[in-house]
Amino acid sequence: MLQINVHDAKTHFSKLLSRVATGETVVIAKGGRAVAKLVPFQPPSTAARPFGSAKKTVHLTDDWNAPLPKKVLDAFES
Repeated sequence: MLQINVHDAKTHFSKLLSRVATGETVVIAKGGRAVAKLVPFQPPSTAARPFGSAKKTVHLTDDWNAPLPKKVLDAFES
């Protein structure tokens, strides 16, 4: 893992991005203290989630579809 100061990071940012793109991690330090870390981007999974995967985690009350109180409706309109 490479550690580099802020000035050098600004000066060589494109080169640092190239290194990160190959899998390397770069730590940026200010006054010798790490303040940021550049890591390779990990795109989120695009795999389909199985139907029903949230079962038993979402709970609706019996009145979930009841009209909202006037006070709440008025707050949306003000």
